[in-house]
Amino acid sequence: MSTTSLPLPDHSPRLREALLAAAFTADGLLELLGAPAYAALARSETVPALRATRGTGALETLTRLFLLQCAVPHERARAALPLEECLADGWVVRDGDEVRAAVDIRPYGGPEGQDWFIVSDLGCAVGGAGGASGQGEGVVLGVGGASTTLAGITVRTPVASALDLGTGSGIQALHAAQHATRVTATDLNPRALHFTRLTLALSGAREADLREGSLFEPVGSDRYDLIVSNPPFVISPGARLTYRDGGMGGDDLCRSLVSQAGDRLNDGGYAQFLANWQHVEGEDWQERLRSWVPRGCDAWIVQREVQDVTQYAELWLRDSGDHRADPAQYAARYDAWLDEFEARKTKAIGFGWITLRKSGSERPSILTQEWPHPVEQPLGDSVRAHFDRQEYLRARDDAALLADHFVLAAEVMQEQVGLPGAEDPEHVVLRQNRGMRRATKVDTVGAGFAGACDGSLSAGQILDAIAQLLGEDPVRLRDRTPQALRLLVEEGFLEPAAD
Repeated sequence: MSTTSLPLPDHSPRLREALLAAAFTADGLLELLGAPAYAALARSETVPALRATRGTGALETLTRLFLLQCAVPHERARAALPLEECLADGWVVRDGDEVRAAVDIRPYGGPEGQDWFIVSDLGCAVGGAGGASGQGEGVVLGVGGASTTLAGITVRTPVASALDLGTGSGIQALHAAQHATRVTATDLNPRALHFTRLTLALSGAREADLREGSLFEPVGSDRYDLIVSNPPFVISPGARLTYRDGGMGGDDLCRSLVSQAGDRLNDGGYAQFLANWQHVEGEDWQERLRSWVPRGCDAWIVQREVQDVTQYAELWLRDSGDHRADPAQYAARYDAWLDEFEARKTKAIGFGWITLRKSGSERPSILTQEWPHPVEQPLGDSVRAHFDRQEYLRARDDAALLADHFVLAAEVMQEQVGLPGAEDPEHVVLRQNRGMRRATKVDTVGAGFAGACDGSLSAGQILDAIAQLLGEDPVRLRDRTPQALRLLVEEGFLEPAAD
């Protein structure tokens, strides 16, 4: 399907009214289908949803038409939709006495309860492991786990300008339109730009500045307060599928995005990416990624998952449907992936998040860490707070730190671990119940210090009191504590008290 045969947004307000009137929303679908059938859709299993939509109401009709992509009788479509406008604009097509959807329309709940709709190619809503198998190379996918992850970790402070690089079906541009005065969306695939236009129009959002081209080329030297990208980060031999394969060798596309982002950020601006990166023999993956960070930027790089090269190849061969192809062809493609990894001395592939903040500091904060543990989305506020803490710590030497007042962060709990009946615990753990859900082991001084942080006393005063209780030299305790205090602040267990 070319861009000329895609739907037009001319009557999208009328279509949106009909969808909302029928409760064709995320909440409405959950109520209609029930939790098991709704969850099955995320695994690309449609049978439970088909059973739940055997009625003749408008919601059942729209669900079958746009979500399950079944033909529906002409009269049922007319009762649920402004049919003539939808036919004229190309949202649906007539097929004898029935009507079929021309695109996938998927309800999507916004962060503040908004009823949005993501428009993508038929059969490409990224439900389960099947991915976009059997589709053309220019296919535009809908909502998937990667896109919702990026939306959840993005910092959502109001900004003047935002860039969604590699927009796809437009989900990141849609989120950005809620807090950015001006949104620019780019994509190498002109079809993706058209789908973004449809997503924004059908969701009732402002139009974006849509530009065609690769990486930062379409925006020239323009600068932004926020850059987000869920790029085609898959490390593959060649660039067979535009929606996922970067077309550069190894992880060069992700490296290029990160290293070039600094020049496109305004001071204080954020750039946030999902990425894959190679674990190369003889190289430390953390040092490799630290070398990507542009000058003048703080960075937080979080590795969420690591796969060996065979797991990685099998994942993306299934995504493209190659596992259902001729066995000899499948084996040849599998071999090509392993040849590529062997040539690049790649032993594994990491997946995670990369966030930059333009600080302009000559002493940038660059944190790389493995974090495979569960987190609580959305994390945008936690990401912003992380960089605020880095700025705070950078501005204070040990003496200034001990003079400051701190409070224990909300939702931090203290756990004592030891044998039942023991007089003293073996160790004490501070645990965050929100955000990154970190936990850290502390000694007697750390536990006592954290428990006393209510903002009334300075850090140094608390340490002096602890030294007196433990019979320690207060000067020595002050000398050896700042490093541990910095770590508790850096990881968000302690927060500077408000003036």
